[in-house]
Amino acid sequence: MKYRYLGNSNLKVSAVGLGTWAYGNDTFGKVEDQQSIKAIRAAVEAGITLIDTAPAYGAGHAEKVVGRAIEGIRDKVVIATKCGTHRDGSKYVRDLSPKRIRKEMEASLTRLNVEQIDLYQIHWPDPDTPLEESVEELLKLKKEGKFKYLGVCNFGIELIEDISEMTDIISLQPQYSLLKRDVEAEILPYLVENNFGSLSYGTLGGGILSGKYQERPEFEDEKDNRAGFYPFFREENWPQTRSLISLLEEIAAAHNQSPAQVAINWAINRAGITTALVGAKTEKQARENAEASDFDLTKAEMDALAAESDNVIKNLNY
Repeated sequence: MKYRYLGNSNLKVSAVGLGTWAYGNDTFGKVEDQQSIKAIRAAVEAGITLIDTAPAYGAGHAEKVVGRAIEGIRDKVVIATKCGTHRDGSKYVRDLSPKRIRKEMEASLTRLNVEQIDLYQIHWPDPDTPLEESVEELLKLKKEGKFKYLGVCNFGIELIEDISEMTDIISLQPQYSLLKRDVEAEILPYLVENNFGSLSYGTLGGGILSGKYQERPEFEDEKDNRAGFYPFFREENWPQTRSLISLLEEIAAAHNQSPAQVAINWAINRAGITTALVGAKTEKQARENAEASDFDLTKAEMDALAAESDNVIKNLNY
């Protein structure tokens, strides 16, 4: 495993991080909690130190699972969670009001069973709440010792600059993968130039880049809604996506790795990416994800993947 400092902080994180959206049991299908806990423990044993979660994942359920999993190993992990987005039935509601932020912080600390959160992140911008009001409450919570560092998710450069005038942030969490690269144009260079860290999510495009789907999947589990978030699963996008997966499979075979490992390795070796968040439903997946940093793609392979990715993205229907 490779380890890197997140931005200008003293948080040293694994190049492959663990994303926990699936443990909420409301977007990626049903996962048994005990199985999720075993996957988290296996990830940590394999060298993954960064665990990213959020109250919006299963209305707090993922945080509870993470809290149970890190009992006795709190000192081995960097815990990142979020505020400002919560579930209301099937809807995601953005609310960065001071009252909501404080409520979510206290609930997250209880569910995670920790005294302090390492990285607290604004999950999504809230156009209905002045950012100044949100930051004022966040600074109070930081002064109270509730969290160490502040980060943001899904922010553009303008919002990053706005919040940076009010307080220090160390990182951005954007969606980034071989199928989603729009942040390369301006945002990733901006992060590098200003020494911000990044935690990219969607590294495997909801699992589509793992290579496990030889045919377009139909998710019959009513709790599996990933196709609604990731457009790559649409019927009109499948042929283009499949061509990229074929190249992943070819390169994976040359390195005796899996397509998922190649996709992860590509992401963590791109400029501006500190750590790539990847979900894992099983111990096997967790260990495999962790091992994705243990080999090197050649420059020719990196370039070939980027070129094929460009061709695919141009033809995707969003």
